[in-house]
Amino acid sequence: MLVPLGFVVWITIQTGWSASIDLLVRPRVGELLLNTVLLIGIAVPLAVALGVALGWLTERTDLPGRRWWSLLAVAPLAVPAFVHSYAWVGAVPSLHGLFAAVLVSVLAYFPFVYLPTSAALRRLDPALEDVAASLGERPARVFVRVVLPQLRLPIWGGALLIGLHLLAEYGLFALVRFDTFTTAIFDRFQSAFNAPAATMMAGVLAVCCLGMLVVESATRGSARYARLGPGSARQAPVARLGAAGSAVALALVVAVAAVSLGVPLATLLRWVALGGAKVWQQHEIVPALMQTMGLAAAGAVLTTCAAIPMAWLSVRAPSRLSRILEGSNYVAGAMPGIVVALALVTVTIRIAPPLYQTLATVLLAYLLLFLPRALISLRASIAQAPPELEKVAQSLGRAPLRALFEITMRLAAPGAAAGAALVFLAVTNELTATLLLAPTGTYTLATRFWSLTSEIDYVAAAPFAVIMVALSLPLTWVLYRQSRRTAGR
Repeated sequence: MLVPLGFVVWITIQTGWSASIDLLVRPRVGELLLNTVLLIGIAVPLAVALGVALGWLTERTDLPGRRWWSLLAVAPLAVPAFVHSYAWVGAVPSLHGLFAAVLVSVLAYFPFVYLPTSAALRRLDPALEDVAASLGERPARVFVRVVLPQLRLPIWGGALLIGLHLLAEYGLFALVRFDTFTTAIFDRFQSAFNAPAATMMAGVLAVCCLGMLVVESATRGSARYARLGPGSARQAPVARLGAAGSAVALALVVAVAAVSLGVPLATLLRWVALGGAKVWQQHEIVPALMQTMGLAAAGAVLTTCAAIPMAWLSVRAPSRLSRILEGSNYVAGAMPGIVVALALVTVTIRIAPPLYQTLATVLLAYLLLFLPRALISLRASIAQAPPELEKVAQSLGRAPLRALFEITMRLAAPGAAAGAALVFLAVTNELTATLLLAPTGTYTLATRFWSLTSEIDYVAAAPFAVIMVALSLPLTWVLYRQSRRTAGR
């Protein structure tokens, strides 16, 4: 996970300290840093508030059609961020700058908070809320004092994922003309391949990532989230919204679905309608679909399995060392895909030439970029699995590793499924690393869509985007059913 950071350090040493300082201490770097801080400081809290609100409405209230609204709340993850951005720019050509960046970022990334939060809400012990209510607490104070503190891990985890994506995102901000470190890095690499100035900016991104990790680690706390005493799981009581409350809640979920899915889908359907049946070229679409699904499935399985040991250590054996090890897994997630890809190109050419431009290198890039998604989802679910069950299994003769997989990982199945789904969707929409690292002749739905839009052929690109969106719906449905079944619902 530290290979991309090592690549940045290596380029810095080759450039020289004096030259590196000159490249960093410039007004342009200060401007980009201010833009990045404003973007994260505004977009992340808004996305957290929206994700938690939708999670509570779909899991703890009698919202009409809440199952379907929960599916629609996750679906925006399947729409690539640059498709979100292009759709909004096409609908409102004057939309640009910080406001546009915040708007599109929240709509594209709030499911990172909604998905783990809704999964945690389904598994919370309602007895704690019953006790608070019996002591005279009103429902609003029960939520703030009892429910919300138990959602700390999924909320902070989702916020961290959003922050990492905002640091590394390029296409979204390029289309709305909002400058960040990542857009500046891409511009530098386009003008001078592997330019030292671009690498120095990547180093600043790594420092920003470390700062976010420090804040997340310092505020995570060490509270216990699993049940202390005996008892059987039961469904939490459903809050009655009433006529007025239902109207307001429905207005919110309808508005969110309209702006997060309606605008992109309307744009894509317009392109499809303009092209008609002739744009559905099976000899191009079918290979791209099969390669996308193969890479996404392999990347999801590999990344989720690789996240299990670190997620278990961070919950069961918290220490300064484990938090440092866990933090190292997020560094690559803050790097733009082009920096990760260039680091792997350099390593494979110099150390392991047979791996250059192979599927193994592509899967390694997916692991570097998307392991935080699986790690955060697993960490929250493992925290809710009582550690005493592992100890009991071991006392009955189970080996520690067998007890882990037969007890804890079964209870953490919703988190593992959520992490795998998030990685699957990320690989489906990944662009830069696949373009640079994939073997010749390999192309995915995202790379084909990007190449056609780069040629201003939006009509021919529409089917690829439509298929990327459609891929998320059955996956989301399976994930939703599995998580409810595992939670005893």
